[in-house]
Amino acid sequence: MSSAVIIGAGPGIGQAVARRFAREGLSITLVARSGRTLRAVGEAVAAEGVPVLRLEADSTDEAALRAALDEAVRAHGVPDVVVYNAAIIRADRPGELSVRGHMEAWAVNVVGALNAAARLAPAMAARGHGTFLVTGGMPEPKPQYVSLSLGKAGVRTLVTLLDQEYGSAGVHVASVTVAGPVAPGTDFDPDDIAEHYWRLHTQPRPEWEREALHAGDSR
Repeated sequence: MSSAVIIGAGPGIGQAVARRFAREGLSITLVARSGRTLRAVGEAVAAEGVPVLRLEADSTDEAALRAALDEAVRAHGVPDVVVYNAAIIRADRPGELSVRGHMEAWAVNVVGALNAAARLAPAMAARGHGTFLVTGGMPEPKPQYVSLSLGKAGVRTLVTLLDQEYGSAGVHVASVTVAGPVAPGTDFDPDDIAEHYWRLHTQPRPEWEREALHAGDSR
């Protein structure tokens, strides 16, 4: 049975993406740092009728994240698709955030994705196929969102590096850039955004994109 791992499985994009893949019959592993979030999202995804594994881990805790991903592989095999959706989203202007604050944001927004890829992408490459997707944002940097702008720029670079490392072995690495606030019933409805993830996952190799942009002007 094909499987998907969703890291940062919150009630917005994470849940919508998990449900989108579940509707296609993939078993789902949800990874989040809150047990309450896992229970709520897990119930919504389980309603699609597929196996759902819920694992509690903070994406900045390397040992905990590795353990969760190893458990996902033991339960459902090497995943066909991994979605890294964890992020710290907050407003901060130049000079407002401490060094520690910037390090914490970078650890969630970029390093967690790197560690997840390092744990799973080699096995996907050895198998010869797989998809690794990262939720991006901030198509243009904004001075009122310094840490987020830096983090999302880092995501673009990370996607390029991972593509260079694993793309030739059949792993499609890409990001989905969301250019606005996510909310149901708006141009940034999470169910609409989730379609980008499925489309990237199912793209034929000659048509692989490294970034999909959801600008909110079409649904």
